[in-house]
This record gives sequence, structure tokens and C-alpha cells, in this order.
Amino acid sequence: MPEAVSICVIGSGYVGLVAAVCFAEMGHRVVCVDKDEAKINILREGGVPIFEHHLPDLLAKHRGRGVEFTTELAAAVERSEVIFIAVGTPQGDTGAADLSYVEAVVSEIARDLSGYKVIVEKSTVPVYTNEWIRRVLSRHRVDAGHFDVASNPEFLREGTAVSDFLHPDRIVVGAGTDRAAELLKRIYAPLTSGSYYTRADALKGSCTLEKPARLLLTSAQSAEIIKHASNAFLAMKISFINAVANLAGAVDADIEDIATGIGMDSRIGSRFLKAGLGYGGSCFPKDVAAFTYVAQQQGLDFQLLEEVQRINDAQRDVFFKKVESALWTLRGKKLAALGLAFKCDTDDIRESPAMDVIQRLLEAGARVTAYDPASIERAREKMPPSEILTYAADPYEAARDADALLILTEWKEFGELDLPRLGRTLKFPIVIDGRNMYRPELMAEHGFTYVSMGRPDSQSTEVGSAKKKIL
Repeated sequence: MPEAVSICVIGSGYVGLVAAVCFAEMGHRVVCVDKDEAKINILREGGVPIFEHHLPDLLAKHRGRGVEFTTELAAAVERSEVIFIAVGTPQGDTGAADLSYVEAVVSEIARDLSGYKVIVEKSTVPVYTNEWIRRVLSRHRVDAGHFDVASNPEFLREGTAVSDFLHPDRIVVGAGTDRAAELLKRIYAPLTSGSYYTRADALKGSCTLEKPARLLLTSAQSAEIIKHASNAFLAMKISFINAVANLAGAVDADIEDIATGIGMDSRIGSRFLKAGLGYGGSCFPKDVAAFTYVAQQQGLDFQLLEEVQRINDAQRDVFFKKVESALWTLRGKKLAALGLAFKCDTDDIRESPAMDVIQRLLEAGARVTAYDPASIERAREKMPPSEILTYAADPYEAARDADALLILTEWKEFGELDLPRLGRTLKFPIVIDGRNMYRPELMAEHGFTYVSMGRPDSQSTEVGSAKKKIL
């Protein structure tokens, strides 16, 4: 087995917590640091502050053994060979990433640094952040021989973050010295050698001993750009397919067939070619804006990314207009909304298209009953229950006597509803699907008026026959 490395992870959010637990799973000794005492106490006592598959099991397995949690940064830094910075980099008013949390952490590290350490950017940061970290350390009079700065961006998807970490498409390490590069290679050796995948208790996934994880060694600047460029490209694919969906809907074509045909081209691939309400969450909106800002700072006009953002924002308008068209007026209508999270398999509602659509419906005078399998509590904090907004315990409670059902997040269970029961529960059999969870012909067979994205609207066969007789 590769030699264990002593690691400090600063930050216990999605990236930091997943990284800390997965490093422990790989056999390293990890200390996860956060200033939030309440969160640290939850983690120490066996709680899991975020919704993420496999995370509860791995926390139970390694808590107090391979990974420990603390608010004491100085002691954690002293014990560690490598320090991963995984704090928030929220979007500022200009679109640029706010790096104040990163700077504050680096300043605190500088006060406690003794002996050689590798300081690693794990947060998503703009290019040249590694150079600014060096400058901050130098301003605090830290000996240049006592540290190296490296970039090791994460490529984790909420809901599958643990699997993504342990079975990655690629591991990117941006390091300016051989010493730093070798230490980071040691950390990831269980994955790149394939030794982790031979363990009986290893999490199963796409990587194996014969097909281990791949590591790409670059400069720190290249690694920083790889992260932003990757997210920007995926966001572009989403906006592209939504733009095509709007065309398809206008000419009675089917975006699902079109996406299948496009995705069969091996140069393009089928992933992220799903028409819907657009992207959301904590990464894509922020990273596209930050990447655009970085380009502008270098005197470059990245018009492509500006258009990606414009299409994404407009996609929610497209869906809202579909709701208006199906229901004529919204004031006084009772609507069932399935989905609050920005995507399935997470409880994250940050920049959620679903939340934005619900807010617009309420402002238009509708009453909404919402349901989500994981994010109701988070939604309650942002949008408390009221006379016009309530939360249901299941999809059918949400649908009771509603004028229409709206599907806003692509949870698997929303694509497996008992359609006869749903038809009996709704006041009117109208489903407006922002995620294309059903085939139009199936919904028509079950008596629904069905509106989706980039496909012709369908009505029940009875309604269709009646229209023909009237004509």
C-alpha cells in the first residue's frame, strides 16, 4: 500500500467534507478544520450536515479514526504535510469570485507555518490565485523554502460527489516544483495505482485495478483554468440544447430525439444534452460568471459565455410562459410543484431554477404546494410557509385539488408517478413538465394535457377526439 500522508482540509462544505472523508478512505490521516463550531459538533457527534450518497457510511467508518474534526487550525497545520484549502469563493457583484475567505485562511496559515508544507487550492479559484497565495505568505514573512503552492481542482457533482472523488475521470495537479508534485502523487497513489480498487471494502465504480484513475500534471495556472473551462463548457452544452429545444418546440419537432441523435456522435457525447429549466446550483452560475470576468480582466471579450448565461436565464422565462399558456391566468390558481433542489440527488437549493419559478408563480398570484424528497427544510428557511406557499409530504398531497402539476426537478420518483392516481388527485389533469420526465403519448393515453420542453404539447385522446368533432 502507498505510504499514508498527513492532510489538513480547511472547510467542511461540500468540497472540503467530501475530500476529507475520501482521503481517509484512501488510507491517509486527515484533520478537517472549520470555524463553525456548530457544524464541527454535528460532525463529531455522528451527524451529516449535507445530503450526499455514501457520505454517511464513510463518515461512520472513518470518524475518529482516519478523519477528525476540529476548530483549531494551528494544531492541524502543524501536524500536516499538505494543507488543502476548500473554503467558499462566492460570486461578487462584478461576477468575480470573492477570494476574501481564501486570503483570510492563507494569512492564518502563515502565522502557524513551521517547516515545509504544500498548500493546495481545492476551492474553485481564478487563474493566478496560486501566485496571490504566494504573495500573501511572503508578506507575512514566511520563508519561501517552507512552502509550495499547488492547484488540485475538484470535479465533483452534488449527489455523486463521493463516487466522483474515488472514481474520477481525471485528477488534475498543478504544481510548480517536483517536491510538491511528488507529494500530491503520493496522496492519489491509491487511486492512480489501482490499489484502492482491490480492497474488499472499496466503493465500487468505474475505476478498477486494470483501469485506474488518471492523473494529469500541469502548471498551477493551467489547473486553475481547467476547472473553470470544464464547468463553462458543460454549462454551454446545457444552454445549447435548451436553445435547440426552443427551436424544436416552435416547429413541432422532439428535442429528446434530437438530443439522442446529437449525442450519438462520439465527438459530442450524450451527457448534458438534456433540455429543461437550465443549470443552477453553487458551481455553474458562479464559475461561468467568474471565468467571463477573468477573460475581461485580460482584455478578452468572451461573448460566448455571456450568451450561455443569457440563454440560461431566459430558459426560466420560457417555462413560465408555458405555465401561463396552459392555464391562461395564474391569479388564484392552485399549483403543485414537484422539486425544490437545483437538481436531483441533492438538497442544495442555491441558484435553483425550481425555486426561481416558484417565486415567480407566487408573485403572479398563484398558490403553490411544493414537494421535494430532500430539500424541503432548506426551502422552508428561504421561503417560509404562508397562505400562498405550503409544503407537502409527498407528490400526491401536493397534487390534491391542484389546477396543474409542475415538474421542476428531475428526481427519479417524479418520473415514476402512479398516473391514474395522479389523474384522480388533480383538479384538472394538466402536467407541465420542465424536465421531460414522461413520453407525451403516454400522458395522453392516461388522459393528461401534457406540456414539456422542446416537444409538441399533447392532450388526452378523448380531448383530441372531441376537438376533431367540433371542427
